[in-house]
Amino acid sequence: MVTVFALSSIVNAQEETVLIGEYGITGGAAHYFGDLNTNASLNRPKISLGAFYRKQLNNYAAIRLTGTFCQLGYSDIYSNNEAQRRRNLSFNTNIFEIALKGDFNFFKYIPSDPNHSFTPYATLGVGVFSYNPYAYLNGVKYYLRPLHTEGETFYAGRKEYGTMAVCVPIGFGIKYAASSKVNISFEISYRFTTTDYIDDVSTTYIGIDKFPANSVAALLQDRSYATGTPIGIEGRQRGFSSQNDAYVIAEFGISFNIITYRCPTAR
Repeated sequence: MVTVFALSSIVNAQEETVLIGEYGITGGAAHYFGDLNTNASLNRPKISLGAFYRKQLNNYAAIRLTGTFCQLGYSDIYSNNEAQRRRNLSFNTNIFEIALKGDFNFFKYIPSDPNHSFTPYATLGVGVFSYNPYAYLNGVKYYLRPLHTEGETFYAGRKEYGTMAVCVPIGFGIKYAASSKVNISFEISYRFTTTDYIDDVSTTYIGIDKFPANSVAALLQDRSYATGTPIGIEGRQRGFSSQNDAYVIAEFGISFNIITYRCPTAR
C-alpha cells in the first residue's frame, strides 16, 4: 500500500498543466479616423464589445478568432479647421467585425507558472466588417448610403459602395494570469480598411441641382447651408479619396483557460 501511494505521488508530481486555448469577452472604446477626423483626434470614443476564442500553438504563439461590435461616429463641429466646420457633415455607424489574428508573446506565457504569468504581445490579422452610416435631419435618422450623397450610381461613373469591407487589425497588448484558469488583458489595435465610405464622405460635391429639390438627399449631401452660404458646388472637394477610413479599438479582456494535463516525458 505504501509503495502504491508513493508511486501515485510521483506520477502526480510529474504532471503539468498544458494550455490548449482560451475563450473570453472584451469591453472598451472605439474611435474613427477619416475624412471628418483628419487630425486623428481621440475626442469622441464610442463603445466596443467583443468575444474571442484563442487556440494556443505553443508558449509564444496563438491563433485567435474574434467577434466585435462597436460604434463609430464624428462631426465636423469637433474640428479645429474652419473649412471643415463650414462643411458641417456628420455620421454614425454600427460596426460588426469578425477577424482572424495571430498573437505573438514577447515572453514565455504559462498561466500555471508564477514565473511566466505575464507577457506583452503583438497581434496581426485580417477580418471583415459591416457598416451603414447614418445621420440626423431635424431629429430624424436617415441612412446615407441609399441617398447617394456623392452621386454614386448616377454621376460620373461613381459606383455605389457596399456595406461590408475588409480590415487589417494590427496592435499590441499585455496579458496577466490572475490564476491558472483566468487571464486579464488590455489591447490597443488599429484597423486599416479597404473602404473610404465608413463616414459616407470620399470625393467631391456633385451640386445640389443633381438631387430633387428640398429632398432629404439634397439637404444631407451639403449641410453647409446651416453655417452660412452653401459651399457644395459641383467639383469642389468634399472628402479625401486618396486615403481610406480607419478605426482603433482599445479594450480590456477577461478569459478562461482550457487546459489539460500531461507528463513532461510524454511529449
